[in-house]
Amino acid sequence: MADNKLKIKPQIAAILKTLPERPGVYLMRDAEGKIIYVGKAIKLKRRVSSYFRHNFANPRLRKLVSLIEDISIIRTETEAEALITEAKLIRRYSPFFNVDLKFNDRYPYVKITLSEDFPRLEVTRHKDKEESADIYLGPFTRAGDIRELMRVIARYFPLRVCKSNLKINNLKSRPCIEYNLGRSMGACAGLCTQAEYRERVNDIILLLQGKPAELAERLKLRMDEAAKVLDFETAAHYRDAIRAVWRVSRQQVSSALSQDLDNETWQVLNDLQSILNLKILPWRIDAFDISHTSGHDTYGVCIVFEQGRPNKSLYRKFKIKTLADGEINDFQAIYETVYRRYKHIIAKSEPTPQLTLIDGGLGQLDYALKALSDLNLNNLNVIALAEREELVYYDLKQEPLKLGRDNSVLQLLQRVRDEAHRFAITTHRAARNKRFKSKERKS
Repeated sequence: MADNKLKIKPQIAAILKTLPERPGVYLMRDAEGKIIYVGKAIKLKRRVSSYFRHNFANPRLRKLVSLIEDISIIRTETEAEALITEAKLIRRYSPFFNVDLKFNDRYPYVKITLSEDFPRLEVTRHKDKEESADIYLGPFTRAGDIRELMRVIARYFPLRVCKSNLKINNLKSRPCIEYNLGRSMGACAGLCTQAEYRERVNDIILLLQGKPAELAERLKLRMDEAAKVLDFETAAHYRDAIRAVWRVSRQQVSSALSQDLDNETWQVLNDLQSILNLKILPWRIDAFDISHTSGHDTYGVCIVFEQGRPNKSLYRKFKIKTLADGEINDFQAIYETVYRRYKHIIAKSEPTPQLTLIDGGLGQLDYALKALSDLNLNNLNVIALAEREELVYYDLKQEPLKLGRDNSVLQLLQRVRDEAHRFAITTHRAARNKRFKSKERKS
């Protein structure tokens, strides 16, 4: 009996050996470079290799495998990110062999009816195409995530639950039963102002956008105000709300992932991967910078870009502790910032970037690599971007890359570097001004 099992092409066999056993998305291309299939995997190596280990009885799968000439991947840190990324790429490219997924795979969103005087929340799998003030937050890959969020909202940030189009000039004389049960603000009976109601809506938006730090700060201010007037019951409510926000924050999909990846950004990320010879598309980029004034108030920062956009909820700042006040040593400051940043990431099992960018030259790159080596984190891709000549240092022993000023890859790296520089200066100035004000009060 003849063995009609498909033979693995040499270039495909080479690719399969490099795939990681981690979550991500794989893109299969034909001889013309066209994407013909997009899939997701909890373990990329196992899933993609399975296509070439079987003699598929399904003619459609056999045809797909026979046409594959190249495979590229997008590494993600979680299965949830892989699900969302797969869905976005299928919508973007409509691959021929994804016909079943194109029309059936929809993820739920939370809709906030901002077009109404007193907005409501709705869970939906369809986004209205008509222009409206309403907003959609998500998508969410598991119904359980939404249920948990809705429980937190119902307890600590309750809005009205009735579906009537409530108008500011047409309120009821008595509140609904939900108000008596503590599950409504009583907007239907004018027991709260529209401004107070909108403030709560804004709290919910921050929660659903995955911005726990901003929301917790808003709640803390209200908690402190309640405590000042001895309203300890209200203060305790805000305290519990803060705890609940942090508890569910790990389930949130980053705001960058909820935005569509445009074709231009996608191409730039592919070009960046090619130029730097990265194994994985630089889906997430960390960038580091240092700021001080003659060695005083020295701060290091880390900013994060996802899908070519800044994700400010992931920004971090570090007061440099290993340098004396007035001591200038940018190399040591970079070492400490990188070390503390990734020590925390390792301890908390948080996602690592596909590319790390250091503002500086060969010296800064050297100290950043030393910090990662001391953490036994040697698999990160690290580059440094020197500002004057815009040279890209990617290896301590190799000549730096010099990209043209009109090169889109360099322009992306510049945007990332400049944002890190801006955040570093802002952080340093805030600390310096605080110190000056403290001196003035003491004098």
